[in-house]
Amino acid sequence: MADKEDREPLEHAANEEGENTNAGAEEEDTGAEVAPIVRLDAVAVSTGEENEEILIDLKAKLYRFDKDGNQWKERGIGQVKLLKHKETKKIRLVMRQSKTLKICANHTVLPSITLQEHQGSDKTWIWHASDFAEGELKEELFCIRFGSVENAQAFKNAFVDAQKEISGPPDGDESAEKVGELLENLKVADKEASKTKGEEFDEKPEEPSEKKEAATDGD
Repeated sequence: MADKEDREPLEHAANEEGENTNAGAEEEDTGAEVAPIVRLDAVAVSTGEENEEILIDLKAKLYRFDKDGNQWKERGIGQVKLLKHKETKKIRLVMRQSKTLKICANHTVLPSITLQEHQGSDKTWIWHASDFAEGELKEELFCIRFGSVENAQAFKNAFVDAQKEISGPPDGDESAEKVGELLENLKVADKEASKTKGEEFDEKPEEPSEKKEAATDGD
């Protein structure tokens, strides 16, 4: 009986030691990297602005006028940009919400658009435009508010400059050069004609035939 009682504590201690060893083995970190089962390829995100030059980029809050509710509704807070296409040279206004990047304004800048102060505020502008933010053209009345007078004025200046740029004749400089060349060629041609036919300009113009006949009858 004594031998049995002596063996029980030893066996119990051995079992506890074995359990601790197994637990330690399970918790041991070998440092091996486990490869993911599914590999995801990187996807390029396109905003549609890759071929456009940023003319201005400012933070603002945009509103649209709800005709049904007869009230202003917030479209979002984000970055408003004027973008000029590198090939077509067209300029558009684009604004995205800061958190979701959802487009809240997207329309072409036209010479007919007029920016006006809203209720005398020098930080706010309102204007009408055919907007395409929701996937179809829709006439909207927008109101945009900036955090400072400087940003509001910078936006208007950039907008007006964009209108002047698109309202001018296409290739204006090149056309002016061509007109200048044509005028210069005409001057040279006139000088050469004057040298070769100078005697013709010295002679008096012939009188009309009716006057000649009248003079003959008078004699």
